[in-house]
Amino acid sequence: MRYVLGIDIGGTNLVVGSVAEDGSALHALASEPTHAETGAGAVVDRLVSMAERAIQATLREEPGAEIIGLGVGAPGPLDTKSGVVLLTPNLGWVNLPLRDIIHDRLHLPAALDNDANCAVLGEWWVGAARGTRNAIGVTIGTGIGGGLILEGKLYHGASDCAGEIGHTTIDTEGRRCKCGNYGCLEAYTSGPNIALRAVEAIEAGAETRLGSYVDGDLTRVTAQTVYQAANDGDELALEVVTDTARFLGAGIANLVNVFNPEAVVICGGVTLAGDHLFVPLRREVTRRAFKPAVNACRIVPCELVGTAGVYGAAKVFLDQMAPGA
Repeated sequence: MRYVLGIDIGGTNLVVGSVAEDGSALHALASEPTHAETGAGAVVDRLVSMAERAIQATLREEPGAEIIGLGVGAPGPLDTKSGVVLLTPNLGWVNLPLRDIIHDRLHLPAALDNDANCAVLGEWWVGAARGTRNAIGVTIGTGIGGGLILEGKLYHGASDCAGEIGHTTIDTEGRRCKCGNYGCLEAYTSGPNIALRAVEAIEAGAETRLGSYVDGDLTRVTAQTVYQAANDGDELALEVVTDTARFLGAGIANLVNVFNPEAVVICGGVTLAGDHLFVPLRREVTRRAFKPAVNACRIVPCELVGTAGVYGAAKVFLDQMAPGA
């Protein structure tokens, strides 16, 4: 069996695994904190070490296995043709020739794409959007990413910027985003900003049990804290999750109207909020988007929890290596 390494670079975690060429198996899955503050060189060193261990583990677990290459998903924007990370607001990387660096270190052919593109491609290949021709993925983590599958192919646009859903504007005079713009979807619905909105409400005097989940230290409140409290019935947490659904619904309704997909897949820890998120989210999309487009579209949580980016990065490599690609 031939395998491809999938490498998923996130603002919080690095994830590496070895994916069978037909998507039927995943071996040697490992995750480590990104620690972006250590700089690009240190992050790449850890990635290379993780990849080397994954190769060794795969060869042990699958005698006769062949590692034919690797795919890397990284935050963008990118230049996928040259393999360069142009800018990563959440990592601080600028003009980093990541594909060539990893190729030279691991001596394997390599491909590079946006991390969110990889996540939606993975879900389309073997996850929640399999069997569709047109699908959209929204990844919610340290930032908000997105990817578009149009007529069975990952769509990059004219300059590799397609799918930057997190930096679409939902409020022209809204919160400042790390990208420098105001009112971006990411400024309201990324993990850190979900937590920030909850903390701001607490500091403004809202009654809540959220503080008890972090021993009173509000700096420790995360989006996951909010989801847990919402599932436990905390009113403020439920309000924050409902508002998050409303913001997401506005952004997704725009995408549904423009692209008319068969599926929108929501990836990331926000899915832990369950029906507290998805019920008002679907309701908001129904309220805002055209009925025929809504009727044709499923809005669903991801299936490949924690691994969609790994599967998708491997698929990026396979697609780039395919004849005529």
